[in-house]
Amino acid sequence: MYRINEIFCSLQGEGFHTGTPAVFVRFSGCNLRCAFCDTQHQQGVSMSLEEIVAEVNRYPHVPLLVLTGGEPSLFIDEIFVAELKVKTCKYIAIETNGTRPLPTNLDWVTLSPKTGFDGGDMETCVLTTCDELKVVYLGQDLSQYNGIKATHRFLQPCFSEDETQRQINMKSCVEAVMQHPGWRLSLQAHRILNIQ
Repeated sequence: MYRINEIFCSLQGEGFHTGTPAVFVRFSGCNLRCAFCDTQHQQGVSMSLEEIVAEVNRYPHVPLLVLTGGEPSLFIDEIFVAELKVKTCKYIAIETNGTRPLPTNLDWVTLSPKTGFDGGDMETCVLTTCDELKVVYLGQDLSQYNGIKATHRFLQPCFSEDETQRQINMKSCVEAVMQHPGWRLSLQAHRILNIQ
């Protein structure tokens, strides 16, 4: 059984796949307690793998499935991923904080480490390779991510409910991307569009 916060279909709002229709399986629970976390993932219901598959298959036309949370690596393994692939025929992506090893049969890994800056958590990031490195930017030294091998690198301004702080965060993130051309800007398109 898996503790699931929600399963829903929407557009991917961040990073490389922004704008792509996706089914999101959000796990309940995380091993970090970041001050800036904007995801309400604590609540959840127990679901079997078959129940998860049935819910995902309500969206047969959507090719991308995103495992997210919370922190999905706390709950999944290669058998789980293999079953999802066979029974949903979807491309399986994960969004992870990188503090735990991942199954090797995932199709896409988005690593969003939460260490080494104010507001983040101190648990060590153990992943050193990913398809996409997506960093919430709060002015931290970007050289700390040089050891991570990533095909794509994105900086994302930290969201704040306070409009003034939000504008400050966006401005500093844009300036950082301009100074570090190996990175690209990622915006939370789902917030801009007011979708889930």
